[in-house]
Amino acid sequence: MEARRTREPRIAVAVVTMGNRPDEVDALLKSVAAQDLAPARIVIVGNGCRLPEFARRLSLPGEVTTVELDENLGCPGGRNAALARLREFGDVDVVVDLDDDGLLVDADVLRRVRDLYAADPRLGIVGFRIADENGETQQRHVPRVGSADPMRGGYVTGFLGGGHALGMPMLEQTGDWPAEFFFAHEETDLAWRAADAGWKILYAPELLLRHPKTSPARHAIYYRVTARNRVWLARRRLPLALIPVHLGVWALLTLVRTRSAAGLRAWLGGFAEGLRRPAGERRPMRWRTVWRLTRLGRPPII
Repeated sequence: MEARRTREPRIAVAVVTMGNRPDEVDALLKSVAAQDLAPARIVIVGNGCRLPEFARRLSLPGEVTTVELDENLGCPGGRNAALARLREFGDVDVVVDLDDDGLLVDADVLRRVRDLYAADPRLGIVGFRIADENGETQQRHVPRVGSADPMRGGYVTGFLGGGHALGMPMLEQTGDWPAEFFFAHEETDLAWRAADAGWKILYAPELLLRHPKTSPARHAIYYRVTARNRVWLARRRLPLALIPVHLGVWALLTLVRTRSAAGLRAWLGGFAEGLRRPAGERRPMRWRTVWRLTRLGRPPII
């Protein structure tokens, strides 16, 4: 049995916003302030925007830092900016990322996160359960193939971008978010790197983030960047033999599911872009990681 940490992990909260949801961010930060464990630090990133005054005047626990980026770097780029600022301080062990339109309903979320990391030094990622105001969790937010039960926790192969925790020691080993993805599949890229390095990914449904029900297709760039990034993901992280299998299965599923002709054209353009443009660093996972992901219920061909 692995030894417990010698001290309790210090928790930071990071929120990235484009400045267009001031009321939602205000409510989110109030829910952070209501936690029974105060975060050591809070970083609020204005992603290509000036932060509204609420980010400066709201009474929050811990040390609050604001970062205003000159351009929108996408969700992964904005989160990397938060990580860079946290590393300047050097006193945080776990960062909790929260979508700017989410809400922590329960007051013990950060304490539970701290306790999970304190109990297991090899815990890398903790995924939260996401549910709307009616308590419903969309199927795409359940991190298991074929499982419709959002209350079934345990070790998994991926996590939800809207609410999760990342261990800073893990990030030092795996690297940060793939900023070039901008939007879509950045969580899978990070999760596969974490799994390949031997870190555990835990889905903890007792950690609830309330979030409005949405469709990812609401974003104008959804079809193009989803296709491009999926190709990049396969080229970067999969053994050569699995790349055509993964992309072939995914292409077939996309053709069956897509009802929009315009969306399908954008998807085909993104797929071609993913093949044509450099995918970045290629660091394929080991075959034992493929087997580990398969045993956890999601082989990396789905």
